[in-house]
Amino acid sequence: MTALTLAKPDDLDRLMPLCTAFQTEQELPRDDTSLRNALAPLLAGSPHGAVYIAGPVRAPIGYAVICFGWSLEFGGLDGFLDEIYIRPGVRGRGIGTEILNALPKALAGAGLKALHLEVRRDNEKARALYAKLHFEPREQYMLMTRHF
Repeated sequence: MTALTLAKPDDLDRLMPLCTAFQTEQELPRDDTSLRNALAPLLAGSPHGAVYIAGPVRAPIGYAVICFGWSLEFGGLDGFLDEIYIRPGVRGRGIGTEILNALPKALAGAGLKALHLEVRRDNEKARALYAKLHFEPREQYMLMTRHF
C-alpha cells in the first residue's frame, strides 16, 4: 500500500518538481511563483483544499490536490480532484488506484459527499481508470471556466 500523507509547509520544495512535471506533461502554462503561491496556503492548512503526498515524504512518487466546495445537489461538502500525478517511472503499478480509493475514505470522515475530477476526453487510459473506480461522466453537464 502506498503511503498517503497530508502535506505540510515543509514539503513545498519536494512538491514543486512534481507539480512542474505535471504542468509540463499536461501542457499547462508554467509560472513557478504562482504555483508556489497557490500551494502555500493549502500546505498551511487552508480550509479550501489539501495536498497529499504519495510515497515516502522525503522522496515522494506523486501527489494529489483536493479543493473543497459546497454542493446543494450532493448534500454538503464536495471535493474537486484538481491534480493527481504519479512519476512516470512508477506508473502502471496501481498507485493511482490506491490514491483514488484512499482519498474518499480519508475525506468521508470530514463529511465529504462527492468527489469530482476533470479528465481530457481523449485520455482513454485515465477515463478507463476513473470509470473502474466508479467516477461517472455527467454527459448532460460541461465544465466551463472564466479566468480573472
